[in-house]
Amino acid sequence: MADDAPTQILVQSNLGETMKVDSRDGDHLGAVHAFMVHKASGRATHAVLSLGGFLGMGKSFYPLPFALLQFDPVRDRYVVTIDRRLLEGGPSWANNAPVFDQAYADRVASYYQVRGENLAAE
Repeated sequence: MADDAPTQILVQSNLGETMKVDSRDGDHLGAVHAFMVHKASGRATHAVLSLGGFLGMGKSFYPLPFALLQFDPVRDRYVVTIDRRLLEGGPSWANNAPVFDQAYADRVASYYQVRGENLAAE
């Protein structure tokens, strides 16, 4: 019997830590671990940043709305347009990622004071 339960609206697309991320002051923060992609539209709504850790241990993951990232094509990396302390105090996880549903996306948007994504409207 097939499971007809609805799946998550967003799917995680891992990058393998290849895209570097700097602070707006030019300091290296970490890397883009993954993009959260809307299944219906194919549009990435959030970047999941990986900060800290050593040899794959002790990393923390921070979801960030794309409105807070700028791509620097000269240096081939993203720049976070907010203060590092604000980022480090934001929604995050270390071991078990939360369910990235509408409520969690709203929580992330509210923390960063940006317009939320209506995930069902895509």
